[in-house]
Amino acid sequence: MRSEEPHAGRVPAITLKLSVRDLTRDDLALCGWAGPPTHLTHVASALGRRRTGGVDYLAVCPPSGHPVALGGVDYAVVADAGTLWQLTVHPALRSCGIGSMLIHALERRIVARGLRRAELSVEEDNPRARKLYERLEYVPCGQRVEAWDTEGPGGSPVWYETVCTVMRKDL
Repeated sequence: MRSEEPHAGRVPAITLKLSVRDLTRDDLALCGWAGPPTHLTHVASALGRRRTGGVDYLAVCPPSGHPVALGGVDYAVVADAGTLWQLTVHPALRSCGIGSMLIHALERRIVARGLRRAELSVEEDNPRARKLYERLEYVPCGQRVEAWDTEGPGGSPVWYETVCTVMRKDL
């Protein structure tokens, strides 16, 4: 059946110009979507390590300059690799290629350091993220239990443990 309306049944494409830049402390006030306050406290701590060269932390932003994706690379976890961590994309913008853009930018930072391998961990119960990493050529190389503090109902502190698959990529 053919409709007389030119856009019937189709959603028009929306294109935004995105840029990747270093995340700043001022950005954190705009990142409540990225996780509970405890998570943003961890991100702020990571930004402090950037001054010593221990990490890079990036934001993907539309023209407004407000971050819609965040992620870091830690150079102290594995001696000969950069470890990607704390990767997140605004929930309303997932599956739009923004996560891939962020990961590629972090990989470029790793290569600029003279390293030729990236690693990351993905929770076993996050198949969507794992598919992204596999599509970006990360391969499983082991498992480990990881844990961190987060917030439970009412903001009470909770220790969270999970099993993660460790994945690697040669750059």
